[in-house]
Amino acid sequence: MYPAQFDYQKAATVDEALALMAANPDLKVIAGGHSLLPAMKLRLAQPPALLDIWGIAELKGIRREGDHFVVGAMTTHADVLRSELPLFPEVASEVGDPMVRNRGTIGGSLAHADPSADYPAAALALGVEFVMRGLEGERVVPADEMFLGMFESAVQPGELLTHIRIPAKVQASAYEKFKHPASHYAIVGVAVVRDASGQIRAAYTGAGEKAERLHRLEERLNSGQPVGTGLVDPAGLLGDRFASPEYRAHLVDVLAARAAARV
Repeated sequence: MYPAQFDYQKAATVDEALALMAANPDLKVIAGGHSLLPAMKLRLAQPPALLDIWGIAELKGIRREGDHFVVGAMTTHADVLRSELPLFPEVASEVGDPMVRNRGTIGGSLAHADPSADYPAAALALGVEFVMRGLEGERVVPADEMFLGMFESAVQPGELLTHIRIPAKVQASAYEKFKHPASHYAIVGVAVVRDASGQIRAAYTGAGEKAERLHRLEERLNSGQPVGTGLVDPAGLLGDRFASPEYRAHLVDVLAARAAARV
């Protein structure tokens, strides 16, 4: 089987990328490529054109600005792992293998909104802000409004996720994960954060069609109650040959207790 044909372009700046995207709405943006390329190999995606944004320097790097860290969307998992960010380095250590971590990008993972990805739970628990840029300017999306469904994020056609803002002042954080045996994606992952005010925020990934806040856990811990059980309803969870909805709900309880014990 011959590979599908497509046009290939590169952009050196965000403005150039946005202009190319506006000129060809059907093109797909590629950065690390660890989500798009496998889909293309399986013919699940056959874009007529690819736009390579790997060389856009302004989308890379981590810096401190006041009470937040600003992380470029093209920052690799490996750079996140070596950083002083709250929670994200622990999460990055759970992403793929060294080859994936050295090429894959945090922005690509978050914008792709894979329901089993690790970062979305951390973003929700930390209260991350997402900055998108289009031809009409920038807009900021809070974490609670970023993940809309399975492989569906708040990034709109014609926009790029340029960077994220992460609160720098966090008292404690933890991520606990039960891995898929082959892909190492999360069958369930739970992130718990004690923020600068001492309040608990928590979220889970892998169990449903998108990452979600664990409001029941937050309410219990912030009112001094034990973690307990029944944090999520199995009726709203995914099931497959690796884990039924009921088992995923049980894993959320177990992993939430482990993460909460660390914060």
